[in-house]
Amino acid sequence: MIKLKTPPMIDEILDWQGTWLAARLALVLVYLVSGFGHLSDFRAAVAEQGSYGMPAPEFMAALTVAVEIAGSLLILTGRLVWLGAGMLGVFTTLGAVFAHPFWAIQGPARFDALASFLEHVGLVGGLILVALVARRLEYEEQKNV
Repeated sequence: MIKLKTPPMIDEILDWQGTWLAARLALVLVYLVSGFGHLSDFRAAVAEQGSYGMPAPEFMAALTVAVEIAGSLLILTGRLVWLGAGMLGVFTTLGAVFAHPFWAIQGPARFDALASFLEHVGLVGGLILVALVARRLEYEEQKNV
């Protein structure tokens, strides 16, 4: 088996502290934009929850805003990353199931719903990865103390 070594320039990029922050920002940007967008037009957020058939749409809209913003900030600040990733992961999984039920859709719309569902799955994978990396960084930091 051929082992390929990471090029030195890529090592430098991956080791740079700014890369870790940029990656976390890229992952949570969609949640921040959505959370602040829902906050700025809360009536539309409530209507959106109602369109998905959610009970207590006002409460669900408020919970959505809180989870999207708080979870994102936990990940961005590097504090309790596991909690922020968990909050957003559960939220994203529920969003995939309730907002994109491709299994219940027929015709061309089914593909669009499947694509959106799988995008949500990809985001959950990214959230798991960010929690894993944060944990590893914490362990390395503790070893070096």
